[in-house]
Amino acid sequence: MSAEHGSPREACGVFGVYAPGRNVSPVVFDGLHALQHRGQESAGMAVTDGTTMIVVKDMGLVTQVFNEYKIASLVGHLAVGHTRYSTTGASSWRNAQPMYRHAGGTEFAVAHNGNLVNLDELEAAAGMLAGTVASDSDLMAELIARRAEEEVAGRGALQGALVTALLDVLPTLEGAFSLVLVDHRELVGVRDPNGFRPLCLGRLDDGWVLASETPALDIVGAHFVREVEPGELVVIGPDGCQSYYPWGAARAQPKLCLFEFVYLARPDSRLYGQELHGARVRMGELLAEQAPVAADMVCGVPDSGLPAAEGYSRRSGVPFGHALVKNRYIGRTFIDPDPGQRVHGVRRKLNPLRDAVAGKRLVVVDDSIVRGTTTRAMVAMLREAGCREVHLRISSPPYRWPCYYGLDTGTRAELVAADLEVGEIRDYVGADSLAYLSLDALKRATGVPGAGFCDACLTGHYPVPVPHRSLQGVPEGTSSAPGTDRAVRGHAQHPAGGPPGSGAGHP
Repeated sequence: MSAEHGSPREACGVFGVYAPGRNVSPVVFDGLHALQHRGQESAGMAVTDGTTMIVVKDMGLVTQVFNEYKIASLVGHLAVGHTRYSTTGASSWRNAQPMYRHAGGTEFAVAHNGNLVNLDELEAAAGMLAGTVASDSDLMAELIARRAEEEVAGRGALQGALVTALLDVLPTLEGAFSLVLVDHRELVGVRDPNGFRPLCLGRLDDGWVLASETPALDIVGAHFVREVEPGELVVIGPDGCQSYYPWGAARAQPKLCLFEFVYLARPDSRLYGQELHGARVRMGELLAEQAPVAADMVCGVPDSGLPAAEGYSRRSGVPFGHALVKNRYIGRTFIDPDPGQRVHGVRRKLNPLRDAVAGKRLVVVDDSIVRGTTTRAMVAMLREAGCREVHLRISSPPYRWPCYYGLDTGTRAELVAADLEVGEIRDYVGADSLAYLSLDALKRATGVPGAGFCDACLTGHYPVPVPHRSLQGVPEGTSSAPGTDRAVRGHAQHPAGGPPGSGAGHP
């Protein structure tokens, strides 16, 4: 969990570039830097000149892993890069990406954003002992390498082996995966048939770019072309840009993670044609309509709560101001399960503006409450600073279910809204009132309510069945689905009744 205020850990960031006649490692560096918010645990890139592939990866931020000397040593016109948060596999160098494989006389590297849910079945089908691979990304690379070797051995040619292997392997994968891959000839992008994680295509004057988010295109001077479609495999090389659909058109069912709009993606990113800053402002406006309260000032929890706070202020007429200052000069911290350390992490990151809050009734807007411990610490800090009332307003519904598609939110037992009603959460965090944005309003705020979203963390309805053994704290009554071990498709939400602003929250 991130130390600022207990929001979900982000998904990873992936980036790829193909630009013949150009050295692209500086482009990858800039692209990864633009995606740093999606993962601060490790960073890496794989670069090839068409003959040799060099992979550099390590623990730390992009600027810690790469300096000008390392960048200068990475020469080539084809490359992929990755910034990581661990969701499966340990936090270690071995699991840093890109994953590299030598297969059938050629080389390739793969960078993965997402999470597979059928890891055990894939290991068994491949004849591997359970637990022999370090992560789902490691297993994916191994399966692709094995199939590529078979392809090369069968027809005695390297060209096209990676794409052929992908066309065979991808339909066996279940879960979330936006991928960028590179061999000595081509750059490949893949998005799972639900499109859980974003991936977009951009055009350089001399090549092509694939990236998790559109700001990474902007920073390298690429023009946005389009989002990679759910279920699409894009191949970029000497023959141009070509698309394949390994799952068939019928399997594509867009389910972009709704939290990309709420928190994960940068506010200047565009998803489904919408700029996210505007969507987050609308979330705040709708929240003000649903949960008004008498107050002296509206403030946001930096940084992700600020756009919604702006919208809340605009719609409610309560003045907008700043109550908390964020320390931007220390890296994002990873906190252990000890609540005392988690509270200390909040104090390292946030500090109240005492003169601004003393004696005032505050509306404090945040994007989510996950564990609740850090929110509780923040409320306590504001009260210590002299705040008279703290009214929490959350620009998403209660976060009640774990994510199995690429976010690290902990187990269900760690989610404060899993077992507590809104009024009980209010009492736990110490607020005078607490209200959440309704799911319907959240989807309307995106500007594309019918575009297709995954809201499993809010509703318990998992678009891709999750093996029962993966779930902890799940009630009786799970339903079965083909190809899974007592898979869970969904459960009923806890009610969250009560009128807006009552302290019982808004449903």
